[in-house]
Amino acid sequence: MSLWEFANPKKFMGWTAPVLRWCCALSAACLLVGLVWGFFFTPDDFRQGSTVKIIYLHVPAAMMAINAWVMMLVASLIWVIRRHHVSALAARAAAPVGLTMTLIALFTGAIWGQPMWGTYWAWDPRLTSFLILFLFYLGYIALWEAIEDPDTAADLTSVLCMVGSVFAILSRYAVNFWNQGLHQGASLSLDKEENVADVFWFPLLACIAGFVLLFVALVLMRTRTEIRARRIRALQARANRA
Repeated sequence: MSLWEFANPKKFMGWTAPVLRWCCALSAACLLVGLVWGFFFTPDDFRQGSTVKIIYLHVPAAMMAINAWVMMLVASLIWVIRRHHVSALAARAAAPVGLTMTLIALFTGAIWGQPMWGTYWAWDPRLTSFLILFLFYLGYIALWEAIEDPDTAADLTSVLCMVGSVFAILSRYAVNFWNQGLHQGASLSLDKEENVADVFWFPLLACIAGFVLLFVALVLMRTRTEIRARRIRALQARANRA
């Protein structure tokens, strides 16, 4: 069986139904464990105090904001190369979720930054590239809404997604590119010396897993809705011609 058969709308609706239920349940469990563990059963940091606990929201949201755009890029490339409509609809479905994750990351980052930097906002390379990524999300969603023909909209938004991927990469690696930035290095790293302490690390991993599963669940849910909406429009167009 070809992998592309799973992109058939009918098969997609079939296999995603049970996956969606499991993702919702596991996401709720991971977030409950991670957030309760992190906020109520971890100590204050010796430098940052209790404000360090915002890491359990900020880091997973920031990771998913970037990875959501990467997912949109992959789906857009599949649409451009293979012309699979489900991939275009999945990219469209992921955009509002990624936009929300970016907003959470910007908002929690401002709250975290104020006591650390003395200001809610600084034109730090990572913060600036993240703000531009947020604007690209807005532009992507607006472009989908502005164009009536879905195939033309998918083509143009795919191009926009490819351009915006530059800022997704900058958001991820800005700290490495510009060492003078205020933003700290990665909280999770293959280098043990750069990782957060284990007491924060384990609940953080649970929160990240919860955010990943939540993202998958929301994208599947929205993609299924987009497929249904497309079917309704097709039936309405057929009825109008009749």
